[in-house]
Amino acid sequence: MTVRVSAFYKFMSVEAPDTLRDQVETALSKLGAKGTVLVASEGLNGTIAAEGDALDTAMTALRSLHGLADLDAKESHAEHMPFWRLKVRVKQEIVTMGVADTDPNHLVGTYVSPKAWNELISDPDTILIDTRNDYEVGIGTFEGAIDPETASFREFPNWFRKFRQSVETQGKAPKVAMFCTGGIRCEKATSFLKAEGIEEVFHLKGGILKYLETVPQPESKWQGECFVFDQRVSVGHGLELGSYTLCHGCKRPVGEDERADPRYEEGVSCPACYDRLSDEQRARFAERQRQVELAHKRGEAHIGRTPVRTGDT
Repeated sequence: MTVRVSAFYKFMSVEAPDTLRDQVETALSKLGAKGTVLVASEGLNGTIAAEGDALDTAMTALRSLHGLADLDAKESHAEHMPFWRLKVRVKQEIVTMGVADTDPNHLVGTYVSPKAWNELISDPDTILIDTRNDYEVGIGTFEGAIDPETASFREFPNWFRKFRQSVETQGKAPKVAMFCTGGIRCEKATSFLKAEGIEEVFHLKGGILKYLETVPQPESKWQGECFVFDQRVSVGHGLELGSYTLCHGCKRPVGEDERADPRYEEGVSCPACYDRLSDEQRARFAERQRQVELAHKRGEAHIGRTPVRTGDT
């Protein structure tokens, strides 16, 4: 049976995050859904998966909770269940920026639909910024996008403040369009930019995933694949399964060229982390991979198989 995957988020005021966490966990665990859901006072963010119609039932259960009736989601599919378990956690932020008082519930940029996105980013006056991390940008982005080369979303505010100075020395006010995987990081980034005094700020509604789902490939300005925070690792146009796997040593996406490199060893290392691993780490990762392969021969799932980052949609 086909495994269906749903990525969603919503900025909203949550007075009792612990209560919402318990409600979400109860609703989803009863239905056998797996995945990760983060809850904070600023809202909810998650990706879950289930077989067949069970995903519809799970999303209906979520939308029945207070404040989530209009919860939007991006759906895709996977060949195998991309999560091992269900995890519902309370956090300070549903996407961590670390800037106090940045709240899309009160101040946010202008949504741009995937259909209108091409026109916006084709405007030479538009500054197009990829708000994702460097390892994500490395496997795909929109043509002409600026890569902040950040290792985490926490680094984005400082990067932008420095970048803004270089733009404003040219004597013009920035017109900024931003995007991310599912929309949550770029939406929060627009709140930050608006608070910093940038007036013209836009973000891609539904993120890259909605764009790849709805914009035909011949019309697309997307280049490469899109990293996703589950065991699919990457997707392409039409949200078809991508070509990347995940390195266990550093949790970065690994393409065909990297897998052909002599520094790549499945379950152990890739060119990006080979020189950083100790002998003890290599031995531990190699033993783990051996156990994975033995479990596979026995027809069993190994809990350590391709662990992934807990990330942002």
